[in-house]
Amino acid sequence: MTSIFMALALQAAFSGTAHVVDGDTLTISAQRVRLSGIDAPELAQRCGADRRQECGQMAAEWLKTRVEGKRVTCASVDRDTYGRIVAVCRLNGRDLGAALVEAGWATAYRRYSLAYVPAEDRARSARRGIWAMGFERAEDFRRARRASDPSPQSSRCRIKGNISASGDRIYHVPGSRSYADVRISPAKGERWFCSVEQARRAGWRPVR
Repeated sequence: MTSIFMALALQAAFSGTAHVVDGDTLTISAQRVRLSGIDAPELAQRCGADRRQECGQMAAEWLKTRVEGKRVTCASVDRDTYGRIVAVCRLNGRDLGAALVEAGWATAYRRYSLAYVPAEDRARSARRGIWAMGFERAEDFRRARRASDPSPQSSRCRIKGNISASGDRIYHVPGSRSYADVRISPAKGERWFCSVEQARRAGWRPVR
């Protein structure tokens, strides 16, 4: 039985060169990896009373300056609805999720884990990162964006068909880098798709 558990643990562990997607997401060996138990501001999110501080970009930049191009080791714990691996990742033994929360660039994602609540409490008390600005939790920000976005006709049809300023027809799948920022306007000829194949048949290409 012990050997079975060891084999499963080995299958759940992986490492590779990290590339930062946003404040809580990495790409490692062509796999999207969502850091477990934390929630950083979305890339398009702004903080502060006047909403002028680009805290989403700032969180991503904080992470990028520390891990971009470096080898990290991760232990997968789940896979989310977007197909991303959810994992605890470490650089030189240090938990990246804990580091982000401690520095004030992410909050503990209490819905999924309470592991980082003490780090969040310390960051709040010290007014580090987003705690010095005033902010909306990323989960609430996403909920508000979804409420203001035209909904697809079916919950299965979640691929966004966007038309760029230059007229290119581009589709965005859930979990892709710019998915959360794309707004669909049917009046402009934009639309939702239920599959990649459907988008390609209609003449849309993937985002580059």
